Amino acid sequence: MKYRKLGKGGPQCPRIVLGCMRIGDKPVERTEALISAALDAGVNMFDHADIYAGGESERKFGEAVRNLKIPREKLILQSKCGIRPGMYDFSKEHIVGSAENSLKRLGTDYLDVLLLHRPDALMDPEEVFSAFEELHRSGKVRAFGVSNFSVSQIELLQGGRYEIVADQLQFSLLHSGLVDEGLNVNMTKDESTRRGGDVLNYCRLKDIAVQAWSPLNYGFIAGIFVGNEKFPEVNAELNRLAEKYGCTPAAIAFAWILRHPAGMQVVSGTSDAGHFTELCKAADVELTREEWYSLYRSTGKTLP
Repeated sequence: MKYRKLGKGGPQCPRIVLGCMRIGDKPVERTEALISAALDAGVNMFDHADIYAGGESERKFGEAVRNLKIPREKLILQSKCGIRPGMYDFSKEHIVGSAENSLKRLGTDYLDVLLLHRPDALMDPEEVFSAFEELHRSGKVRAFGVSNFSVSQIELLQGGRYEIVADQLQFSLLHSGLVDEGLNVNMTKDESTRRGGDVLNYCRLKDIAVQAWSPLNYGFIAGIFVGNEKFPEVNAELNRLAEKYGCTPAAIAFAWILRHPAGMQVVSGTSDAGHFTELCKAADVELTREEWYSLYRSTGKTLP
């Protein structure tokens, strides 16, 4: 497994992260097998959110960890907060309360990382700083980050006393806006539009980890592109490289993200232990520059 440090003072983390959104309705035994497979593959970081299955995913994970008797220090637990029905909420009361409820469901005394899940138009940085202060001083959260934030939104929080260690952003071979805009500077193509505000390079400059969510999806979680007949050229190239490197096409899609020098983390959403083990083989694949660009061009994107 490949690893990277989160921020300047954060924990050493695997480049592949197990996302736990889909475990809430699964038998606890399946979650136990998934956690065990992750640890066997060198993945000890687990991504949660207070809204996943209405909190049931965190509760199920906590139960599985207790059953497996895994020492807390062996795990890196990350959760997210801020999404409520019909609104976003970065009030101090909601941030603190959400983190404390996540701790109860997970059965732990602290989160290694807490992310603000989606930007709140009514965000008051001072109120967020106050929430971070309370959670950090009480030992309930050790590091903080964001998810789906732009450059300027991160900047609003960068002046606080707590480092922003991660920005979790949608990114995949078929949802590649983070690199499209950099490849098409000063062009009139649709890919030239700076939808992300150059957030990828900003995160690199500030040593903020980019965590790629939905790494196998196209569009806004429209579906999986691996094995999808809608994308014959993409899958032909994925299959060719999978055969070369002795892994699955999905692992090649992961390897495409891992190849970027930003040192991104990839958040896997599978709840199947065997599938996750196969995906982790991506960490052993080092695509060449030619292969990376060949995959990019197979999506139909053209270079200037």
